[in-house]
Amino acid sequence: MRIGLSDRLPKVRRAALVAVVVSISVFQLFGLVGLRINTSPSLPVGLYVVTTDGSANLVEFCPAEPFAALALIRGYRHAGSCRDGGAPLLKPVVATAGDMVELSGRGLSVNGLLLPNTAPLSKDTKGRPLPAWPFGRYPLTPGTVWVASSYHSHSFDSRYFGPVYETAIRHRLKVFLTL
Repeated sequence: MRIGLSDRLPKVRRAALVAVVVSISVFQLFGLVGLRINTSPSLPVGLYVVTTDGSANLVEFCPAEPFAALALIRGYRHAGSCRDGGAPLLKPVVATAGDMVELSGRGLSVNGLLLPNTAPLSKDTKGRPLPAWPFGRYPLTPGTVWVASSYHSHSFDSRYFGPVYETAIRHRLKVFLTL
């Protein structure tokens, strides 16, 4: 007796369902124990762990509007736990209160030091216009930080949405394991 595709289909569906349930469970478990998975090019791919260390320079935050919606609509963020339904961003903090940030066509400078790979791009990877935050000098006030990835030039960060309020920061993180 031959077994056809229609006979195997229920098993394939069952296996796919099990795979989805296991994947969702792993992500939920990681969230409960404070592990975050980064697959974006803004930072090395890997696992990051939530910390109470206030000096940890990686932060997880939900971007403010209208930048949150732009990032979600364009696919810079996936579905997640922010109020707008998008995933929080994970970025390095490059400037804090008391620092002087300058944004120009060359990139982000913090206290006179130009950060690599931070020149704002006029278009995203799909050729859509990507307006930069207004060029200028910005003294950081208490309660704000600037975030930017010098790891990858296409990171969606403060070059495009300016300072981040510390109240938007959900967690500080440290590297756990990267590839």
